[in-house]
Amino acid sequence: MLLTVVLVALLIWGVVVARWVARLPMRALWRVLLALVLLPVAGYWPIVNWYFGNFSVMELPRWLAIAAGGALGALLLLALLLVLRDLLGGVLRLLWPTAGRALVRSRAAGSVLALVALLLGAWGTWQAVKLPEVRAVEVVLPGLPPAFDGYRIVQLSDLHAGVINRAPWMAGVVERVNALAPDLIVITGDFQDGLVAARAAHVAPLARLASRDGVIGVPGNHEYYVNYGGWMQALRALGITLLENAHVLVARGGARVALVGLTDRQAGAFGQAMPDLAAATRGLPPGVERIVLSHRPDTARDVAASGAVLELAGHTHGGQIRGIDLLTQWANNGYVSGLYQVGRMWLYVSNGTGLWPGLPVRLGRPSEITLLTLRARAP
Repeated sequence: MLLTVVLVALLIWGVVVARWVARLPMRALWRVLLALVLLPVAGYWPIVNWYFGNFSVMELPRWLAIAAGGALGALLLLALLLVLRDLLGGVLRLLWPTAGRALVRSRAAGSVLALVALLLGAWGTWQAVKLPEVRAVEVVLPGLPPAFDGYRIVQLSDLHAGVINRAPWMAGVVERVNALAPDLIVITGDFQDGLVAARAAHVAPLARLASRDGVIGVPGNHEYYVNYGGWMQALRALGITLLENAHVLVARGGARVALVGLTDRQAGAFGQAMPDLAAATRGLPPGVERIVLSHRPDTARDVAASGAVLELAGHTHGGQIRGIDLLTQWANNGYVSGLYQVGRMWLYVSNGTGLWPGLPVRLGRPSEITLLTLRARAP
């Protein structure tokens, strides 16, 4: 894994050095120095993995984590822009050889792309670390009991409490959620990054979340990386009902709906229970409609086949950057952001409320506090 990360870092660095730095109109010494400065920027991931072991236990000042991650994002954007320029130049050379050669060889074009990447990186970093906005979504569910028409669920996902998303940020999220006065709050995994002792203060504001039917959550893959059992205990102590292949019933006006929660498949690497829909629904009264909480959206087809009417998921962060999100979509069975119909079931994939500190950049995929309003209709 570390070797792959190193190779990717060297590829990004090599593209930028070969296609931009080497062509700058400056003395060779300055070009070499700039290339050397960019090397640790490109190597942010392998440096963190080498020094700390992984991002989950990384300890840096918040400003440094934001700056380092944002700089990596800008460098990645520049590498992509340079590749796109060369591809466009190659196409132009087939149609208009002079223009194609001029575009590829232009020093000015490379510098303009560098400026664009820097500005996009700065804007994208701000979008990633600021408090999320509320995204309102209305979902019509066939078979939903009329008593639940207008039922309001706030979904949080991928909070990633840690070196960037600290207690003040979390408190701001809680304040915005409580202002919505939802009927139910659900959290679809990746609460944190780190040791319980190091992150306890940053997740503590979640204890102030308030809704009529409480706060229900499921583990994400990041819960397993450091002391899974300790984190389940710590989160339950905050008043969060955690569903590990289990369900609870929510009642309104004599009608009931089941909230079914799955574990994450990362569990298998740590000797924990793998996602098990059959176990999660065992003992469920017949005829009760199911809303499934799963960290990853790639479970959607199996969940839909089980008869659920709605699945709420996260994990993808919406792909973070438009265009690059196609890779995330491919890796998650086609589901990356927003609302999808899978058979008779609706799937909603949150862009994430927070973001992993390894690449704190968002462009065209904003973070969100999702307000889902359920609507009923005759089956």
